[in-house]
Amino acid sequence: MPDDMTVIDPSGLSAQENYRLLTGCVVPRPIAWVTSVSRDGAANLAPFSAFTMVSNDPPMVGINIGRREGGFKDTARNIAERGEYVVNIPGWEHWRDVHESGEVHPPGVDEAEILGLGTEPSDVVSVPRLAAARVSLECRLARVVEFGRAGAQFTVGEVVRFHVLSSALDGLKIDTAMIDPASRLAGPTYGRLGNVERIGRASRGPGQGESLVERT
Repeated sequence: MPDDMTVIDPSGLSAQENYRLLTGCVVPRPIAWVTSVSRDGAANLAPFSAFTMVSNDPPMVGINIGRREGGFKDTARNIAERGEYVVNIPGWEHWRDVHESGEVHPPGVDEAEILGLGTEPSDVVSVPRLAAARVSLECRLARVVEFGRAGAQFTVGEVVRFHVLSSALDGLKIDTAMIDPASRLAGPTYGRLGNVERIGRASRGPGQGESLVERT
């Protein structure tokens, strides 16, 4: 057991202080780089690192969208209006773009255009995907659940199309190292995949085998 542990009671902390602790504890976090479009056709790009898979039948992913000064963020408003969006997975080479796309802009500003990031039409949904993303998930809104006193919205979408870099695929298995995803750490810091260990099986006969750890 580690020595010198600090015990912290969150009930006496502010929302910002609890946020700082949570984002330092829950690491690394995958990043959903979400493209969305308003009812009037204005495109938006924003990153969210409270992001996870929710279901595999049907395939669903969830992102937590907080509020800004009590109001809805552009992404939340766009998803509610159009019911469609795309989750793009940023590669490591775009980590600075990811951070800059999180800057606050007036409604109607297209962050992808500002950053010089091209887009391509999606197959099913009306929202474009990022051309440079090695993984993009076309999503249709399934459910929004609010949590906490601040009304953060856990937004769940059904994945209706997967776009995956062909060279990273072996059948339906994805080589994560080839995707080279950026991840979010505490504060304005980002992480990249380091050592990767894979548990394999070496068969020694019916019902027998030994575990192997392969390091890459």
